Amino acid sequence: MTFGFLSPLYTAVSWIIVQFHSLYSHVFDPNGGWAWGLSIASMVVVIRICLIPLFVKQIKATRAMQAIQPKMKAIQERYKSDRQRQSEEMMKLYKEAGTNPFSSCLPILVQAPFFTALYGVLASVANDKKIGVIDQGLLESAKQAHIFGAPLSAKFVGSDNLNVQIVTAVMIILMSLSQFITQRQLMTKNVDLTVKTPFMQQQKMLMYVFPIMFAVMGINFPVGVLVYWLTTNVWTMGQQLIVIHNNPTPGSHAFQERQERLKKAGRLRADGTEIKGALWGMLPPSKSTLAEAASAASAAAAVEDSVRASRQQPRRQSKAQRQQGVIAQTAEADEAAPAEQSVEDAVPADSGSKPAAKQAAAKPGGPRQGTRQQPKRGGGQRPKRK
Repeated sequence: MTFGFLSPLYTAVSWIIVQFHSLYSHVFDPNGGWAWGLSIASMVVVIRICLIPLFVKQIKATRAMQAIQPKMKAIQERYKSDRQRQSEEMMKLYKEAGTNPFSSCLPILVQAPFFTALYGVLASVANDKKIGVIDQGLLESAKQAHIFGAPLSAKFVGSDNLNVQIVTAVMIILMSLSQFITQRQLMTKNVDLTVKTPFMQQQKMLMYVFPIMFAVMGINFPVGVLVYWLTTNVWTMGQQLIVIHNNPTPGSHAFQERQERLKKAGRLRADGTEIKGALWGMLPPSKSTLAEAASAASAAAAVEDSVRASRQQPRRQSKAQRQQGVIAQTAEADEAAPAEQSVEDAVPADSGSKPAAKQAAAKPGGPRQGTRQQPKRGGGQRPKRK
C-alpha cells in the first residue's frame, strides 16, 4: 500500500538504497542478502545522522520537562477545579521553560514518514512493483536476496517456512529488547533522582509498553523493515549511551559518576564545572590548562580555609573546665601577692613624704586617699600640740 503524497519520499528512500547497493555490490553478491541488508542499514545511518540536531533538542526538551514537573504539579493542585485556568498556566510555564510535551516525540514523528516510505518500497518489491528509482532489474535482484535464508519481503504472519519464522522471531525479539534496554538505561542512569513526579512513572510505564507494542506490530513487518527498526534501535541505544556518558542530566546517577571521573582526571574545577579541551571538548585539555586550573583550585581552597578559620567560634568549656580555670587564676594571684608585699616592705616608710602616702593608699586595707588619718590611742598619752 502506497500513498501518492509520499512519492518524493519513495523516490528518496529508493535512491539511497540503490546507491548503497551499487557500492556494496563490489564486495558482496549483488543478489545476496548482505548487499541489500547493508544497504537498508546504511540508509538508516544516513537518516539518523540527519536527525542528530532533533535528537539534541529532544534531550534538552526532556530535561526541561523533568525540571518543571514540580511546578506543573503545583499548578494542577492549585487550579484543579478550573481546567481553563490550569491550561493557561501550563502554557505560560511551557513558554518560560522553552519546552512542551511534544518536543520529546519530535524525532519519532519526523522518522515516521521515512518508515512509511521504506515500508511502501519493500511492499512494492514484495509485490513485484516498480517504485521510485527501483526498476525491473533491481526488483529481480531484491527478490532473490535472502537474510539468513529469509527473503526481504517475508513476514512472520502468513509464512509457512519455519526458517522464515525463526529469523523473523529472533529479529522481533532483538528489536523489542533493544527498545527496552534503551528506555531502561535512560530511567536508571539519566534521570534526576531528586525529582519524584508522575512524569517518571509515565516513563517507567513506557519502558514496558513500547517493547510490547513493537513486538505486536513486528509480526506483520517484512524482514527488510525489521532490519530497519533493529538498526535504528541499536543506533539510538549507542547514541544515548554516549550522551549519558558525556553529558548526563544533573542530579542523576550518571552525572555523579562523571563528576568522579573528572575529579580523578583533574578536570573538575572547585565550582564543579568541567575543564574542557580543544575542538569543542572532544580533545582532552592541555597540561598548562590543567596546571592553571589546579593552581586556581588550590588558591580558592586556601582562601576558603582562612575564611573558615576566622569564623571559627571558641569551643564551649564544661563546668569542670571552668572551675579549673578559676582555681588556676586564684593560685596565680596568690603567688603574685607576696612578691608585691616584699617590694613594698623594701621601700623606706616616710610619713611626711608623698610617695609613702601613695603607697599606703595603694595597699589593700590602708587609708583611702582624701581622708584624714586619725592618730592611734595608746597608753593614755595625748598627742603633743605644736
